[in-house]
Amino acid sequence: MTAPLTITGLTITRPDGRVLVDGLDLTVAAGSVTALVGESGSGKTLTGLAILGLLPQGLTATGSIELGDEQVIGRPENELRELRGTRAALVFQEPQSALNPSQRIWRQIHQVLRAHKRVSRADGRRRAVELLADVGIPDPDTRADWYPHQLSGGQKQRVVIALALAAEPALLIADEPTTALDVTVQAQILTLLRDLRDRKGLAVLLISHNLGVVADLADTVTVVRQGETVESAPVDELFANPQAGYTRDLLAAVPRLPAAPSDPAPSDPESPEPVVRVEGIRVLFAGTAALDGVDLVVGRGEVVGLVGESGSGKTTLGRVLLGLQPIDAGVVDVRATRRALIHQDPYASLDPRWDIGRIVVEPLYIAGERDDRILRERAADLIDAVRLPSDVLRRRPSELSGGQRQRVAFARALASAPELLVADEPTSALDVSVQAGVLDLFRELHAEFGFAAVFVTHDLAVVGEVADRAVVLRQGRVVEEGPARAVLAAPRSEYARDLVAAVPVPDPVEQRSRRKGIR
Repeated sequence: MTAPLTITGLTITRPDGRVLVDGLDLTVAAGSVTALVGESGSGKTLTGLAILGLLPQGLTATGSIELGDEQVIGRPENELRELRGTRAALVFQEPQSALNPSQRIWRQIHQVLRAHKRVSRADGRRRAVELLADVGIPDPDTRADWYPHQLSGGQKQRVVIALALAAEPALLIADEPTTALDVTVQAQILTLLRDLRDRKGLAVLLISHNLGVVADLADTVTVVRQGETVESAPVDELFANPQAGYTRDLLAAVPRLPAAPSDPAPSDPESPEPVVRVEGIRVLFAGTAALDGVDLVVGRGEVVGLVGESGSGKTTLGRVLLGLQPIDAGVVDVRATRRALIHQDPYASLDPRWDIGRIVVEPLYIAGERDDRILRERAADLIDAVRLPSDVLRRRPSELSGGQRQRVAFARALASAPELLVADEPTSALDVSVQAGVLDLFRELHAEFGFAAVFVTHDLAVVGEVADRAVVLRQGRVVEEGPARAVLAAPRSEYARDLVAAVPVPDPVEQRSRRKGIR
């Protein structure tokens, strides 16, 4: 039986001759999931686009890409359009941008159906309802008439999968299909993809940098780095005994949830002097409570991890602690006179017109420092503190990698010698190995400078790596609080238990065991 996808010697080059993908070999069998794993710039997404003949203008693909018995490379565009959707379909990373906000859901599915065969409005709507039911949308007949903004993030991703399935392809290309989703929603989408594989015999090419997701879903894995294949193996074999040093480094860089503590945490440990205390705070947005009766104390030198899903109030609470968000009720007692923020997106938070030397001392300039010699010396000290070379001072943000930009954000935050640092998802936009370096840097800076920190994140394993105490938020309320490792290893609240259970671990054998336990 011909495999739904066979790639042989795929090479993708730029007009200047630079090779972006170099001689990739890959096969995805019917009823199986093959994962293409790598960090930014590895060529994963370009490979997915090449399979559908959708490479950006100027890039050239050579070698062989076969969808069943149909060759993709060199095929005319009108014939490629026939293959897209029927032989292979793409599930996008960001469902919000993949859907038309001005069209009802059933009409968008109807458009896909009409692109391949004559389908009446009535039949199109009926088929749309069937597809929505097939991907687990509740009350599909009603929701078929909804617009994308009326659906949750997980429901939107299910709709994107329904669109991909509309023309009954043999191959589904899932490009980071859970990156934009909360961990519990991610678990639901992975279950859906597994079910489609088993029930329909669907072949899935999973493109991902998340090794926990790969361990949970994949049957075989191909690891790529800077366009070159590092190694390929069955998932159990690759995770248990990686042959390449790069693969071993990737696996070692993944934060792990802590094991169950052998000794119970003390019930009332001695608390450090507080730098900020909030009691009963309430924040309303258009009459809806983003925070509802939240109490929190952050001690001097303590690292508190704020954990929760989208809409839990994590970022709003961080802004309250910094004095950036007015409250509607409650008390905020701030004893830290110097506070600083590290944003989620280091590129968006750095002025692209300025060089790094100017960016990192901006807080000092705002505070009134005008002596150029002092500013230059302080900039050099700050860049050295975050382990960057001195020549970075003369560069602009666009000339730096994502990890380097986040280090610059740390340097700028340290400029004012903060007593309280709020880090809002500081590693979520980074590759796993870069994330590991930034977490190491955070621990080193915390040990050196002794600031208190509130680490806002949706990644529970990261909290276990850096935090002394974890606070779990849900819909604006604290549902659990305690020593970080104890909360993650033995959560008391049902919601925290659900969060921990939904985190895929980078071990396929353990992950299968956890899935059975969850059922």
